[in-house]
Amino acid sequence: MKAVLFDLDNTLYPVECDLFSLIDVRINRYMEEVVAIDPTDVDGLRRRYWHDYGATLQGLVRHHAIDPEDYLDYVHAVDVASRLSHDPELRHTLKTLGLPSYVFTNGSRCHVDRVVTALGLDGIFIDVFDIRIADYQPKPNPDPYRQVLQKLALPGDQCIMVEDQLQNLQTAKQFGMKTVLVGVEQSVTQKDGYLDAQLVRSADIGELLDQWLGID
Repeated sequence: MKAVLFDLDNTLYPVECDLFSLIDVRINRYMEEVVAIDPTDVDGLRRRYWHDYGATLQGLVRHHAIDPEDYLDYVHAVDVASRLSHDPELRHTLKTLGLPSYVFTNGSRCHVDRVVTALGLDGIFIDVFDIRIADYQPKPNPDPYRQVLQKLALPGDQCIMVEDQLQNLQTAKQFGMKTVLVGVEQSVTQKDGYLDAQLVRSADIGELLDQWLGID
């Protein structure tokens, strides 16, 4: 193993922090106030765009010709510090993993920077791969994974993907990655052969990684 790829939201911090609810409000407001979509249509369109493209952003780009950078700036303009605080245990775990760690997210780089700072993880990650890595194509589409592996100059079987979304791990496994599901909401066992492990939180990954690397 040569690299560990961490998703950001609901992976580096618990889903109970409910940070995404703030972003969710901003997405709805953007669709209503900026794109001028009827409020009664917003929920249905979001569900449709998630189903068809993996993210609301792609649907808005394809069907409403929005500027993706304007969207990213708008929806991520939330008070991250109101929901997140420093996580010394996670910082210690990541510092002592023995493998370089990266963030691989459907969010934006500015959002990553805010979350990482709020969690006290500055200087931990070697690099960040955000929604721009494959022309705003989100996970679980294969293109972002392909671009990340190209940037890393690594084959998939040398990487570990840590995520809170099963569909994103399914694509990771198609590239040969080791897959780790984070969170207690989803109780699954080796689902369809694409899940290698499940953890309550990312801070628990140290022992698992030691097992996989054969470290006593």
